Amino acid sequence: MTKVLILDGHPDRTEEHLCHALAEAYAQGAEAGGHAVRRMKIADLEYSLLRRGADFEGATPPPADIAAAQRAIREAEHIVLVFPLWLGGMPALLKGFLEQTLRPDFAFERAESGFPKRLLKGRSARLVVTMGMPTLLYRFYYGAPSIKSLEMHILKFCGINPVRRSLFGMVEAVTDQQRETWLEKLRDLGRKAR
Repeated sequence: MTKVLILDGHPDRTEEHLCHALAEAYAQGAEAGGHAVRRMKIADLEYSLLRRGADFEGATPPPADIAAAQRAIREAEHIVLVFPLWLGGMPALLKGFLEQTLRPDFAFERAESGFPKRLLKGRSARLVVTMGMPTLLYRFYYGAPSIKSLEMHILKFCGINPVRRSLFGMVEAVTDQQRETWLEKLRDLGRKAR
């Protein structure tokens, strides 16, 4: 049994979006596979954007919802992060969540010299990203810069490794049959907690 945390990073909580369905499909699969599942919708959390480096460094304590998210991340063995690609990157609300959550002394410990100590080792992650463009165009023409940055400069920097990807493109034109294929793929990944 793996402890799985699913973070639904779509900023719109009022409408049905493919991201919500993909997160739910992964959760269904993980529960069917006997894994312990915890879900969090970023859009339901109360927090403000950080505006000063001092706040990131701990001058102000994390808001209650962020502290709860930190506890959930600490308890998790596998983290699934689901979000849409907006303007080539993650939505601002999700970026703000990561800045609030992955602070020093929680996600990493600064070293006197050399590379910071990674405090979230022992966890893996899966990125589930939807986009309007073809995934091949995003990956090979553009080079998937925002996904690479999220992997290397945020998740792996904190010790979360391996980081796997599931990218879904041309979502506005997806057929019902293709959508169901994608949902089943996520259910299967959930059963395996991968």
